[in-house]
Amino acid sequence: MNREKAHVLALVSQCLVTPNGMARFFATGPTCYSPPSPIPNSNPIFLSRKQQCLALLQSCSSMAELRQIHAQVLASGLLRRDKFLASELLRFCALSPSGSLPYARSLLAHSADLPMRSSWNHLIRGYSQSDSPGDSLCLYLQMRRHGLRPNELTFPFVLKASAHLAALQLGRQAHADALKTGFDSIVYVRNTLMLLYGSCRKIKDARRVFDGMPIRTVVSWNTILSTYVDNLLPEESIGVFTQMRSCGFEPDQTTFVVLLSAAAELGSLRFGRWLHGDIVGGGLDINLPLGTALVNMYAKCGSVNHARRMFDRMPVKNVWTWSAMILGFAQHGSPKQALELFSDMKKASIKPNYVTFLGVLSACSHAGLVDDGYRFFHEMVHVHSIEPMMTHYSAMVDVLGRCGRLCEAYDFIRSMPVEPDAVVWRTLLSACQLHSSKDKARIVEDVKKRLLMLEPRRTGNYVMVANMYSEAGSWEEAARVRRMMREEGLKKVAGESCVELGGSIHRFISGDDSCMELEYVYDVLDGLHLNIKMIDCMGRNSFINSIRNLYL
Repeated sequence: MNREKAHVLALVSQCLVTPNGMARFFATGPTCYSPPSPIPNSNPIFLSRKQQCLALLQSCSSMAELRQIHAQVLASGLLRRDKFLASELLRFCALSPSGSLPYARSLLAHSADLPMRSSWNHLIRGYSQSDSPGDSLCLYLQMRRHGLRPNELTFPFVLKASAHLAALQLGRQAHADALKTGFDSIVYVRNTLMLLYGSCRKIKDARRVFDGMPIRTVVSWNTILSTYVDNLLPEESIGVFTQMRSCGFEPDQTTFVVLLSAAAELGSLRFGRWLHGDIVGGGLDINLPLGTALVNMYAKCGSVNHARRMFDRMPVKNVWTWSAMILGFAQHGSPKQALELFSDMKKASIKPNYVTFLGVLSACSHAGLVDDGYRFFHEMVHVHSIEPMMTHYSAMVDVLGRCGRLCEAYDFIRSMPVEPDAVVWRTLLSACQLHSSKDKARIVEDVKKRLLMLEPRRTGNYVMVANMYSEAGSWEEAARVRRMMREEGLKKVAGESCVELGGSIHRFISGDDSCMELEYVYDVLDGLHLNIKMIDCMGRNSFINSIRNLYL
C-alpha cells in the first residue's frame, strides 16, 4: 500500500509542474489511477476531490503553489464545506518554512464558519515561533472569546509566547485556563510553565511547578537549570544538577550548555573542566552550541589558551562562537588578538552581531585605540545596521575615559539619542577617578547629580563620589555626601569573597560572625601571620588586617 501511495503522490505532484495541469486535475472530477506493474491484482485507487487537494498540499513547496491550490479549492466549493481542508491549507501557511503567516491569518479571518481548533493552534504556534509572539497571545484571547476551548497543543505555544515577552499576567491567565481544563498535568505544558516563570524572574513559582511534577523528563531538568542560570543563581543550578544525576537522569548536550554557562558565571575553571571531562567521558558529540559554550566558559574563566584550542578544533563556527572568543581575548589582556580575530571573522563572511562589537569596543578600550573605537562604533551602526544598546554606549565611554579624554566622553554621553542609564554615567565617573582635566570638577558634579537621581538607593554611588572628594582634598564635600547616606538610611555593602573547595562555593562576608568554624578561621589567619613574620614580609600588618576585613 505504501508503494500505491507513492504512485498517487507522483501523479498529483505532476500537476504542480505541468502547464494548466492543476486546472485539468480538478476539472476531471474524481480520478481513477492504477499503479504500473509489477503490482499484480491491484484495484484502481479512486481519489475524491478532497483527497486530491490533500495530496497536492502534501507535495506543496512554495506559496505560489499554495495559492494555486487555494484558488482551485475555492472554485470547487470545497473550502466552504470542509473545515479540515481549510485547516490544512492554513497549516502550511503558518508552519511551513515556505509559508506566510499573514496569508494564514487572512485564511482564518475569511472563514465562512467558525474555524476548527486546529486552525487556531496552527496560527498560535506559528506566531509564537516568529518575531511577533504578541500576535500569538492576541489569537489565543480571540479564540477564547469565540468560545473554543484550548487543548494540550494550545498551551505550550501560548506559554512560550508569554515567556518570550515576559508577559506574566497573560501567562498566569493561560496557566489558570490549563488548570481548569486539566491540561496542566501534561509534562510539556509544565515545562513551558517553568519557562514562563523563569523568564519573568518568578523563580519560586518555577520551582513550585517543577517540584509538583509527578513525571519529569530531561527537558524538565534542563528548564529548571536554565531558570537558575538565567536569573544569576548559578550555585543553585549545581545543586539541581546533583539532584538530577541522583534521580538517574543522564544529562544531554543542552544540560551541559546550561551548566557551562553557570561555570562561566561563577568563574569556576575547575567546575568547567570537570564538565568538559564529563562530556568527553560520556561520549557526547560536541555540536555547535556545546562547542560554543566550552569556548565561552574557558574564555570567561581566564583560560584563553584553552578557549582558543577549543575554538580552533571546531569544524563549524557561528557568530556566537567568534564573539565568545573575541570577548575572551579583549577582557583578558589580549586586545590585539581580539581585533585580529575580528578581521578573520569578517574574512570568513560571518556577519558580526551586537556581542561581537561589545568585544571589539572592549579591545579598543584596553588597547587605548580611540580612533579605532570610533571607527568600529560607526561600522556597527552604519554598515551592519545594529542599533547600539546601552552596553555599547558604556563601552565607548570607557574607550574615551581610559585614555583620559573626559570632556570628549562627557560630550559623547550628552549626544546620545537615548537617555543614558546609570552604568554609562558610572563608567565616566570611574574614569574621573583615574584622570584629571580642567573641567573635571564640573563633570564630576553633574555626573554625581545624575547618578543620585537615577539610583538614589545605591550606596556604591555615594561611596564613589565621597572617595573622589576625599582624594581631591574636598573634605567638606565628602562629609556632606556621607551625611546624605546616613540621612537616607544607607549603609556600605559588606565586602564579599568566594572560595571554591571540593566542588562547593564558600562565601565569606565582611563582618559576618555566624560561621560555626570562626575560631578555626582565625587560627589559620594567625598561622599565616606567623609565616609572614618568618619571611620578614614587608607590610605584614596591613596584609593580615586586609585579610581579616575581607573574610571576616
